[in-house]
Amino acid sequence: MSLLDKLNWRYATKKFDETKKLNPEQLNALLDAVQLAPSSAGLQAYRIIVVENPEIKQKLRDAAYGQQQLTTASHIVIFAAETNLDGQYVKNYIDRIAETRGVDRANLEVFETNINNNVNRMTEDLKIVWNHKQAYIALGVLVSAAADLGIDSCAMEGFDAAKFDEILGLKVLGLTTSVIAPIGFRADDDALSTAIKVRRPKEELFIHI
Repeated sequence: MSLLDKLNWRYATKKFDETKKLNPEQLNALLDAVQLAPSSAGLQAYRIIVVENPEIKQKLRDAAYGQQQLTTASHIVIFAAETNLDGQYVKNYIDRIAETRGVDRANLEVFETNINNNVNRMTEDLKIVWNHKQAYIALGVLVSAAADLGIDSCAMEGFDAAKFDEILGLKVLGLTTSVIAPIGFRADDDALSTAIKVRRPKEELFIHI
């Protein structure tokens, strides 16, 4: 199947088959892809929580207005934005570049200054908004990679972020929930699995200039 075939195959799965679980190899392949997601300046100012524990999944379902995806899915992938994007975070990132690429850190000072200048222009609230946006890019990679691997997913915003933060203990980690995606394998009786995909026609969606 081509990538387009796989994107046509995928849909926002509303009911997963509770008897089918991702094996470690499938989960690791999916997370490897998400790790490679692009982000502004490469900062990846978010973290990703993978929930498999049934009790926690039930609590999260309650905080997501009872939506069944959260307990029928094999795992729940939660993208959480960093709430403390500061000079130390940037320093750690530059240190990682120097170590990974084997370059003199002094050669990265201009890049570090540029990042800090951009970060410091923003209020604390705007930094978090920016980090949420970066998390959504990673979500897009997750959904696409899942389709490529034959794994079902459902990108979701319908949840109480504050309750998610509390359940997962994110505040003490300097994180806040951005968006979530249950993953697994569709149930045979999920009616939407055979529904024709509805999208805006190309002449409405795309503007060529």
